[in-house]
Amino acid sequence: MRAEIVSVGDELLKGQRVNTNAAFISGVLAGIGVQTGRVVACADIEEEIVSVLAEALERAEVVLVTGGLGPTRDDRTKKAVQQLLGRGKELNQEAYQNLADRLKKRGLEVSASLSDQAMVIEGSHVIPNTRGSAAGMIIDCGEQFYRHSLVLMPGVPSEMKAMMELTVVPHFAVLSDTVIRHTPVKTLGVGESTLAEMIVDIEDNLPTGTTLAYLPHAAGVNLMISTIGCEREAVDRDNRMVIDAIVLRAEKFIYATSEVTLEGTIGAMLSVRGLSVAVAESCTGGLVASRLTDVPGSSFYFLQGFVVYSNQAKHNTLGVPEESIETFGAVSEEVARAMALGCLEKSGADFAVSTTGIAGPSGGSPEKPVGMLCLAIAEKKSAMVFSRTIFMQGDREQNKLRFSEAALRELWELLRNGYS
Repeated sequence: MRAEIVSVGDELLKGQRVNTNAAFISGVLAGIGVQTGRVVACADIEEEIVSVLAEALERAEVVLVTGGLGPTRDDRTKKAVQQLLGRGKELNQEAYQNLADRLKKRGLEVSASLSDQAMVIEGSHVIPNTRGSAAGMIIDCGEQFYRHSLVLMPGVPSEMKAMMELTVVPHFAVLSDTVIRHTPVKTLGVGESTLAEMIVDIEDNLPTGTTLAYLPHAAGVNLMISTIGCEREAVDRDNRMVIDAIVLRAEKFIYATSEVTLEGTIGAMLSVRGLSVAVAESCTGGLVASRLTDVPGSSFYFLQGFVVYSNQAKHNTLGVPEESIETFGAVSEEVARAMALGCLEKSGADFAVSTTGIAGPSGGSPEKPVGMLCLAIAEKKSAMVFSRTIFMQGDREQNKLRFSEAALRELWELLRNGYS
């Protein structure tokens, strides 16, 4: 079964909003063996919507549409579908009651304009909206479009996700006879071309139905191993075989073969060993602490963070010697080491991670260019301090992200290499 996703909304085409809905829908569909063949963003223009949906329904058994179901004038999806299929609208009592109940809680009544959100295309299977007011629909498009299905959902992510999980996925899961397995391989400290050279023979001998994609990101590259077939056992076996071969070849660069984040991986490593961490940040401005505390349960291992942006703050808060700053500069391994030691002493953590660097776009020099990062990790158990200088290229936002990734990478490597 092939699916296409149509995201309706001028805000997507103007760059005012990122299309996270399409990514979520594609991932959920893969879980029931439905492949997404195309994703299209469409303007809030009826003629455009009609054209895009007609093309999509010619190709795909299921076309999922988000956006354009609200009560305002720029919500034109239902009118476009009426025009495309030549059908009228009808009031759905369940949807109307849901709308009335939601408005009553706010002290409001159903107005003429709002009541349209309870109107559905004739012949629709209505999708209840447990998070909002606009009803969703699953529509059999008839012989005109080979009995392909059209799914209409609101563009609000929380409303769409609830509809997908509670109604859309169960509806189409029983119709799919395909199994799809997507497994990520997440790496650190290796470039795309180097990784490709390491696994070239594996990539040249992939099992039938298996593909390998390279997914570069701001701080490195991940792989996605995808396998499709009709038998779950065979799909799982072939997918796992490729994963195991890649791990065997590139193990020292791989931190996960699941959707876990780097900070989540580090959190699990700290938790299972009963260890704690604190951070002292300058150039990353709290980003390392933010990432570590994004993980549920991080209060068990994350003790505290210091953002010491100025030289005075480094000295007053962490005891960094003023002579070190004057002699070596704020961006130096000497200062990074002093920051880590001060953080370790103040927090009492098992590890203290520090960052100091030049994110840009200004502040660099020939000796210390923009993109320079000095980081350090102090260990309580061994009373040792590790430090390193790294040079990166990017704008300010990219550099801050890459700086934080580098700091977390060094902590991960320290933990992976047997600290206990």
